Amino acid sequence: MSGAVDLCLRSLRRLLWRNGRSYCTDHSSRVKIFDRNLKRKQRDRASWLLRPGDSLVDAVAENLLDRLEDCKKTFPSALCMGGSLEAIRRLLNGRGGIEKLTMMDTSVDMVKLCEQAEQNSPNKNVETSCIVADEEYLPVKESSLDLVISCLGLHWTNDLPGAMIQSKLSLKPDGLFLGAILGGETLRELRIACTVAQMEREGGISPRLSPLAQVRDAGNLLTRAGFTLPGVDVDEYTVRYNSALELIEHLRTMGETNALLQRNTSLKRDTALATAAIYESMFGTEDGTIPATFQVIFMTGWREHPSQQRAKKRGSATVSFKDIHKEFGGGT
Repeated sequence: MSGAVDLCLRSLRRLLWRNGRSYCTDHSSRVKIFDRNLKRKQRDRASWLLRPGDSLVDAVAENLLDRLEDCKKTFPSALCMGGSLEAIRRLLNGRGGIEKLTMMDTSVDMVKLCEQAEQNSPNKNVETSCIVADEEYLPVKESSLDLVISCLGLHWTNDLPGAMIQSKLSLKPDGLFLGAILGGETLRELRIACTVAQMEREGGISPRLSPLAQVRDAGNLLTRAGFTLPGVDVDEYTVRYNSALELIEHLRTMGETNALLQRNTSLKRDTALATAAIYESMFGTEDGTIPATFQVIFMTGWREHPSQQRAKKRGSATVSFKDIHKEFGGGT
């Protein structure tokens, strides 16, 4: 079975690569992979289905916000865009010294949900406002923010480097960017089960799950966007479900279902049933549950400022590594 799975995964990677070369582009030749209008509708639906206190979403938001506790400086003006808006607002708890918080989403219904949540349980000493806007076209003045937060939202943008560049430009000097995106190992169990089921039932595969960034890409994205002191780390969260159907329902409540432009809009019943059966047979546990992996890539970056640490010029060292090794490494 492992050989068949490896073959299926290689075929899937080739298919995604070929599709990625043929996605339609607009007049500015910017590649379009995701249907942003569909993603907005999915976000609308997620606002109606949203689970209060989703353990996965809350864990990611807490992990991201914890980074503010490592910073000595405060961030009076902040923008939180897309993704887990409500969790960020609810779990902020005074971290970062934020005085003015702007919540932004492409979904009108998601923005209304945040507004209602703020009315029901307002953040003390934080002036909160909500706007409808797109991460790909930030309606923010340059050098106007101290902090930009994106929690589980940017991986759905068609121009991720461009969105991060806009985030950097919106920051004041020495401003901080905090981001969390889903990584390429997310839902690997479902990808394998779906690939095997399609090969068995349909004799081929089509992209059912969206392609996601790899860990090695995150550092390059930060550097390309012009951030200084870039930092990247990864966490994997394993969530257990009673069935594959329960997993799909959870993805819907998170707004994380497929939004590829070149997606197959129909799924045959026998393929869906085969996917669920294969998932359970390959990954099911003794207690009857199935695991799902969510890989989250956390990114931090700063806008350049003279006070930040910088690497010395090449050749300016006054101590040789050989001398250090002789002194502290046993003299060999």
